Amino acid sequence: MMVHVVALDLKAPGLTAFVTPSISVTPSARSKRPSHTLARTTSVFANEFGLQLAINGNFFYPFHEDTPWDYYPHQGDRVWVSGNAISNTNPYPVGKNKLPAICFTKQKAEIVADGSCPTKTAQAIAGNEIFVNHAQPLQHPSRQARDWDKPYPRTAIGLDRSGTKVWLIVVDGKQPLYSEGATMTDLGEIAAQLGLESALNLDGGGSVTLAIATAKGPMLLNSPIHAKLPTVERPIANHLGFYANPVRFKNDG
Repeated sequence: MMVHVVALDLKAPGLTAFVTPSISVTPSARSKRPSHTLARTTSVFANEFGLQLAINGNFFYPFHEDTPWDYYPHQGDRVWVSGNAISNTNPYPVGKNKLPAICFTKQKAEIVADGSCPTKTAQAIAGNEIFVNHAQPLQHPSRQARDWDKPYPRTAIGLDRSGTKVWLIVVDGKQPLYSEGATMTDLGEIAAQLGLESALNLDGGGSVTLAIATAKGPMLLNSPIHAKLPTVERPIANHLGFYANPVRFKNDG
């Protein structure tokens, strides 16, 4: 199991969350309502908006993945998200799914069970399951996250009790001899070891991606798997990224 953990202090100067903006795309022949976004990979998202760090966000639809050449969406295809999403205080068109969401206000975040974020929320994404609550992993979830008891690629986000510290947990999977993935029970144990007060399961499988900025452009920190191809990114509906001031090291010489 290959696990990647990023810890973020929302009180740190210059650290700001950012979610993929929604785009008003006219209805298609297959749908009577405009799509939420146009699909893009996490690396493209990070590069487009100049972010220092980015992960995948909401579950989304439509989606299929039959072969390396037969899948949807491709880069630029229209997609819709499941649950709540907010970018720069602008909510996506309201959906019917009352999925749990993480809501970012100024220097603080909270996980809300029904996805109803506070009025001052600047950024938000939704998952499908709160799997840690009051520092306790949940054994009997209200909704079944996909393949709960099977190893699977996972992305999760968690908070401390104050809501000012955020943990991103990314587990690679579907890659024998490298990383088979984590069960949701495994994910709960990882969150408990980190001391999280609450944690939310985000989109998993081939969507699982963690990218950072480098001088040469975005770089993947994990090994995503899309259309059965390791290290290939999946175009997805939305993402969660972070702006951060450059790290400066003290010169002791």
